[in-house]
Amino acid sequence: MGRATLIGFSAVAMWALLALLTDASGSVPPFLLSAMTFAIGTCVGLAARLFMARPDRPVKIPPQVWLIGIAGLFGYHFFYFTALRNAPAVEASLIAYLWPLLIVLGSALMPGERLAWNHVAGALLGLAGTVLIVTKGSGLSFEANYAFGYAMAAVCALLWSAYSLLSRRFPSVPTTIVTWFCAATAILSLFCHLALEQTVLPATPGQWLAVLGLGLMPVGAAFYAWDIGVKRGNIQVLGAASYAAPLLSTLVLIATGFAEPSLRILAACLLITGGAVLAAKSLLFRRRASAQTGASA
Repeated sequence: MGRATLIGFSAVAMWALLALLTDASGSVPPFLLSAMTFAIGTCVGLAARLFMARPDRPVKIPPQVWLIGIAGLFGYHFFYFTALRNAPAVEASLIAYLWPLLIVLGSALMPGERLAWNHVAGALLGLAGTVLIVTKGSGLSFEANYAFGYAMAAVCALLWSAYSLLSRRFPSVPTTIVTWFCAATAILSLFCHLALEQTVLPATPGQWLAVLGLGLMPVGAAFYAWDIGVKRGNIQVLGAASYAAPLLSTLVLIATGFAEPSLRILAACLLITGGAVLAAKSLLFRRRASAQTGASA
């Protein structure tokens, strides 16, 4: 359980590179960038298959798994890009980033899961830290004329949280299925690009390397790691800990000179770290108790 949760959190760590690598990729429009990086993510899955043991017999994939997977990966990006086109980026991003809280709350509806006060409190602390980062310490302004964009951001949050929770209901479906989710997302993103955007390719070798990096980690390996985490890990802890993504992303930008350190970042760090520790409290106590039991035996 602990190992799977850590693997799932590695996806959050990889998503922290998203802002830096996206900025370094130049002026590639969103859907084209999505098509390119998910195509690379598909290759990551195909390469991983060469080193994985094949099942003794073919696994039957329920039709709803295909719907959940493609709607989760492509739907999240489609509605997120739509939200950014129709609402201010700060407010849209904050609404979209309600998905960790929705995962924590929605986990109470999953078989065999129990929602405790520390899970909710941890997720709320993480949300508070995210507000500090996204708003840069200034206020929020939700205007009625951006209602459509706000709604698209809310759909985005609902889709990703639903994808994460519903994937847990199919633990026998192998993680290799994410390969085909990535392939479908790449194809659908290409169609959206051709219909909605002008083609702008990376202009320098550095920008092409950034696209490759996006496809290998934040858009590639991260989704495979997330699948393992939500299916076999502690989903409440994973949901609350996901609020670390914007914090880690900001720290990466500071380390690379794209942002300045501040007391606001320190406060966000304390809130998000405290929230993650609080959410993981029961898991940490359980592991300590198991270790003590083993030692006494």
